[in-house]
Amino acid sequence: MHFNRHQTPSDPTMEALRKFVAPEIVFGPGALTLAGRYARNLGANNVFLVSDPGVTQAGWTEAVVRSLKTESLNYALYTDINPNPRAEEVMLGAQHYARNACDVIVAVGGGSPMDCAKAIGVVHTNGRHVLEFEGVDRVDVPGPPLICIPTTAGTSSDVSQFVIISNRFEKCKVAILSKSVVPDVALVDPEPTTTMDAYLTACTGMDAMIHALEALVSSAGSDLTDLHAREAIRRLYTYLPEAIAQPQDIAIRQQVMFGSLSAGLAFSNASLGAVHAMAHSIGGMFDLPHGECNSLLVDHVMRFNWPQAGPRYGELADIFGLHLEGLSPRDACETVVGAVAMFKKRIGITCTLKDHGIREEDIPHLARMAVNDPCMATNPVPPTIKDIETVYAQAL
Repeated sequence: MHFNRHQTPSDPTMEALRKFVAPEIVFGPGALTLAGRYARNLGANNVFLVSDPGVTQAGWTEAVVRSLKTESLNYALYTDINPNPRAEEVMLGAQHYARNACDVIVAVGGGSPMDCAKAIGVVHTNGRHVLEFEGVDRVDVPGPPLICIPTTAGTSSDVSQFVIISNRFEKCKVAILSKSVVPDVALVDPEPTTTMDAYLTACTGMDAMIHALEALVSSAGSDLTDLHAREAIRRLYTYLPEAIAQPQDIAIRQQVMFGSLSAGLAFSNASLGAVHAMAHSIGGMFDLPHGECNSLLVDHVMRFNWPQAGPRYGELADIFGLHLEGLSPRDACETVVGAVAMFKKRIGITCTLKDHGIREEDIPHLARMAVNDPCMATNPVPPTIKDIETVYAQAL
């Protein structure tokens, strides 16, 4: 049985059927050093190690290499990946994987290397172009064993059923949703996040916060996902500003990483909403950082969703230290949405879409792409194209 969580089933005691998918997770300082052991456990002989130039420069790719060498594993390194991974990078990576006769994939980095690694795997096993997997449950054969090691506390690609790839020819992003792309193992180590600068920490942390906010009101959510979403919001609201102020404090970084992990488990199973659908359009057209795109839209989308999702957003009052008793629905909305907007400013995200060169005349095209994004399907309020255009305009 399936029904929208915002509708009442005929039997109020009955819950909709839900599934919850997650990889094996190892959490805590030092998890990264287990990459070689887990690759060996998965039967690796030749590891395909996926990373990017920034992570390599920070030293985390070499740390994984040391772990692989400890287990006497051969490896092939692939790092030609942009911040928004492109379809052609996936296809080149798949060729590189096959040419080196690899059998296990290890990804270390943010969402870009991890998404690229996931896509490389399914391209290799299915023998099809990556863009053919766009949509929900279109991966017929799972990829090779995959270990993900996140270096940012935000994207949670290490635990999710999502892959986001840029189609540079169409100037859009494609979303691939399948339990086949959930990694086998996530080595979630807070130490690599200490090399992020303040703004990257803020943007990736807001990405995680928005994962949780969207999962909390998703029409496909459940008690299982709500549990993780609320905990993610609590930890991120409390500790993300502290991580920015004290970037080398590993205990604080661990709290933020836990928040990101919880948010990932929530959205991977509840899906997302209009914020991500609209952000994917912006990122695809303008090649902007994903976390920042989300941040510029979240408060405006929350205001749009409030008529349906207000009671669930209202649950955040305790976390945000707000008092909503006696307020009208409009005032309650502005109080909660205002708290999210203020939180963005507190962590240093103050720009607008217009600051990134997005113009009013770009909005109709962005809206046409966003309305067809798979993430839009679980937004609590199904928007029209006109609704999406209005929200974009508010965020200019």
